[in-house]
Amino acid sequence: MSTRLDIISDPICPWCYIGKARLEAALQNAPAGVFEIHWHPFQLNPDMPPEGRDRREYLEGKFGGKEGAVRAYAPVAAAAEESGLVMNLEKIARTPNTLDAHRLIHWAGVEGVQNAVVDALFDANFVQGLDISDHEVLADIAEAAGMARAPTLALLQSDADRDDIQARDKQAREMGVGGVPCFIVANKYAVEGAQPAETWANIIAEIDALVRGKPDAPN
Repeated sequence: MSTRLDIISDPICPWCYIGKARLEAALQNAPAGVFEIHWHPFQLNPDMPPEGRDRREYLEGKFGGKEGAVRAYAPVAAAAEESGLVMNLEKIARTPNTLDAHRLIHWAGVEGVQNAVVDALFDANFVQGLDISDHEVLADIAEAAGMARAPTLALLQSDADRDDIQARDKQAREMGVGGVPCFIVANKYAVEGAQPAETWANIIAEIDALVRGKPDAPN
């Protein structure tokens, strides 16, 4: 039996990218199907204009200048390298609004390809430096994951599920989520931040012990 794991994240969040890699490293040595994973929206920049902002301008404004931005991203770069991830930050020209990316993640969940789409969004943003607010980029990601391109593009060009995504983002904040990634295990326990693979290995071992310790269900 799989344990539900809800992951609240944003595809432009570097710690979400790193946190996913660390979780997957732990899962390589875990029982098959230990988690049933569901992804949920959280916008780091809910007030970002639809067209996004120049990345350098955004980072220097957020961290108090160029030196502040460099200091803020030094541990990110180190953690990414330690996790074996490629992170081509210099390729990212603009910081996008991620509402449409979150809509795509939602639709991918309906079609059973959510993890593949999340992977592709992280790759598009951090490795390729693509604009993941661009509808053509998102439609390409959908198609590569096995979703129908034309209907997905039509949905992106509509207002479908915009209100729902924004409401779910708001609900996460009202639950006390102030940053991502945030992992909710079995609808009970919150694991915050990009935890090391060792931490996840311990959590998985505890889950496995609990499952093995339960008596067989009656026929």
